[in-house]
Amino acid sequence: MHIPETRRWRFKGPEMEGPIARWYARVRGSQSQLEDYGRQARELTAGLQPGSRVLEVAPGPGYLAIEMARRGGLQVTALDISRTFVDIARENARRAGASVEFRQGDVAHMPFDNASFDLVVCQAAFKNFTLPRSALAEMHRVLRPGGAAVIQDMSRDATHEDIAREVDGMNLGWLNTFTTRATLEMLKRRAYAPAQLERLAAASPFQTCEIRASGIGLEVRLTKEEGR
Repeated sequence: MHIPETRRWRFKGPEMEGPIARWYARVRGSQSQLEDYGRQARELTAGLQPGSRVLEVAPGPGYLAIEMARRGGLQVTALDISRTFVDIARENARRAGASVEFRQGDVAHMPFDNASFDLVVCQAAFKNFTLPRSALAEMHRVLRPGGAAVIQDMSRDATHEDIAREVDGMNLGWLNTFTTRATLEMLKRRAYAPAQLERLAAASPFQTCEIRASGIGLEVRLTKEEGR
């Protein structure tokens, strides 16, 4: 559902296409991070029934979507605006032997029917959306009643020390450690504080949300109530 909305201004950095997207895919694909994606996939999909449909919005290289699909019994779809990321993610899924439908498209105008998914996941991308209200409305539209959208992203309240600990845990080389830390410091300026996310949720069809803070990040859970 598209709703009238003024685009959110943000610093225009490099688009996630071509070499930038391929660099990001390498940085996020370390063994320790892949293990984290596996843990996150188990936590996010716990309680879903066999045959449930899961949508990941802005999956980037596709690591989380692939781990969710590898759990078995779930139908996983992923939508990213970057054509390069879609190509990378499809290749990653092929190598992993995972069945994921990766599609190119915009979260503010998703090419899916109403009430198509039981779970929508958006990780490390919501802060970059220029039409966040439209994105939330679309997440609500494509969810089945009783389904949930889970947004995991940076917190505007993250400290320099929080960011340093997060990057140190990625086990990167010194150059990628420096570059990733600088990138996260820049991205924090786009991030939302909990109160801002609560206001966005209140103005959306979800109306309410639950927020949990951990390290540099926030997890926002929004549930589509029956009858909406």
